[in-house]
Amino acid sequence: MTGGRIFLRSALRQQDISGSPDVLSRSVMIRAAFAILALSLTFLVLAPVHLLGLALQNDLQRKVPVLFHRIVCRILGVRIHEVGQRAAAEQVLFLSNHASWLDISVLSAVAPVVFVAKSEVAGWPVFGMLAKLQRTVFIERERRHKTGEAAAEMASRLHNGDSVVLFPEGTSSDGIRILPFRSALVGAVHHTMGNFSGRKNVVVQPVSLAYVKFGGVPVGRALRDKVAWYGETDLVPHLLGVLAAGAVDVTVTWGEAIACDLDASRKQITRDAETAVRTMTAAALRGAPQGV
Repeated sequence: MTGGRIFLRSALRQQDISGSPDVLSRSVMIRAAFAILALSLTFLVLAPVHLLGLALQNDLQRKVPVLFHRIVCRILGVRIHEVGQRAAAEQVLFLSNHASWLDISVLSAVAPVVFVAKSEVAGWPVFGMLAKLQRTVFIERERRHKTGEAAAEMASRLHNGDSVVLFPEGTSSDGIRILPFRSALVGAVHHTMGNFSGRKNVVVQPVSLAYVKFGGVPVGRALRDKVAWYGETDLVPHLLGVLAAGAVDVTVTWGEAIACDLDASRKQITRDAETAVRTMTAAALRGAPQGV
């Protein structure tokens, strides 16, 4: 326990949380213990149901992750406010900005989706297992010849009734800036979808994630590191900081869904989505979110 307290104090100092270290350490340890226990019990209850859905290939494989991540958000104190309307189509390619590990739970809590992630995630403790259970498409970004395989797998998910979330930035940002969207995978899955199923179009919808409050305080540049997980930030101290805050408010803004035919320019699709996400994120951070 002494070693744990020393570790937690160190983590809290990295998070720059004000207050007595001893009191905060006890508080965070209690909150962390409760969170781990609650999440473990939730997983133990829902995992068999999810595995059954995977085995039977029925709707449970989509519904169970939504329930699980809603519980995760409740336990972590993540409050989600939606603006705009998610596309009514069952098979949508969502193009989203990426700011934090919280993005996965936030998007999964509001829609039945599968994700595209870098291959390293598959080997991460806990997170890798959860990603595999949610049928994440893993891509080896350093091997460009593997893009076709990832696109084919994404097209397969779409063809079988899933919606897919792609983070075109290629990495997470600081939650304030939007990094340039990459068009390679967008174009690959677009055309692969046509070859795979004979469909003439793919529904693409931009979506913005904006973390607007942390512990009840508006997130500006001073607090962006408390929510955004990027660069060389360590996961455990960051997680403890979120637990210590007890409340994170995020605005999810749905942009205009567009059915793109196979002749559409992948670069134009990506550019339009990037522009929409920039506009929606800036509006949400200003406190006046607008659908695009």
